[in-house]
Amino acid sequence: MSWLLDILNFRIIGNYADVFFNGMIATLWISLVCLVLSLFFGVFIALMRMSSISPVWRIAAAYIQFIRATPLLIQIYLIYYGLPQLIGNFFDETQTGIIALTIHTTPYMAEIIRTGIMSISKKQTEGAMAVGMSKQQTMFYVILPQAISKVISPLLGQTVVLVKDTSLLSIIAVFELMGAGLQMFSETVIATESYLTTAVCYLAIYLMMLIASGFIQRKLGGADAH
Repeated sequence: MSWLLDILNFRIIGNYADVFFNGMIATLWISLVCLVLSLFFGVFIALMRMSSISPVWRIAAAYIQFIRATPLLIQIYLIYYGLPQLIGNFFDETQTGIIALTIHTTPYMAEIIRTGIMSISKKQTEGAMAVGMSKQQTMFYVILPQAISKVISPLLGQTVVLVKDTSLLSIIAVFELMGAGLQMFSETVIATESYLTTAVCYLAIYLMMLIASGFIQRKLGGADAH
């Protein structure tokens, strides 16, 4: 343990504790907003992808393939520099970052949700429509809740990826956890303490999400058992 004390300057790390705390809060807040938005739009992209109307599913498929084939870094730059040219400087850096991450994460959520929908037996649809429910009511009140509960693990896995992806927003001057590490490095020029502290903070977030994931899965498992 003494070797660790010799390598790391914990006094300097302590001086930046509030910066890293604020960075963690910003990362969690951005991740939560993007998660909610990507799940919301992901449902509609998944339904579009499953549509029998050719232009509809082709548009959804093209969007999914484009996002999955191009790096997030390029997507962030395209939105950061391209959006102001289209609509003007309407959004600040954080809002632009949220838009970019939502656009990037939505196709992955859509494919996970689509897999869940396809795993539901057709008898569920037939049974719901037999009692007078419309196709839309059947999808949103019967199929989707079951589909999401079946794919909760990959959804949580993608959420972990989303949290880590927020680190790339530092390239457009969004303050989050990576931005906190960069601030410490720029002011102290001490790389090890700056980036190791950043990594430990990401690990702390991951462990919190792991605990939350276990809790959610136990709850859903208990609900399924009943």
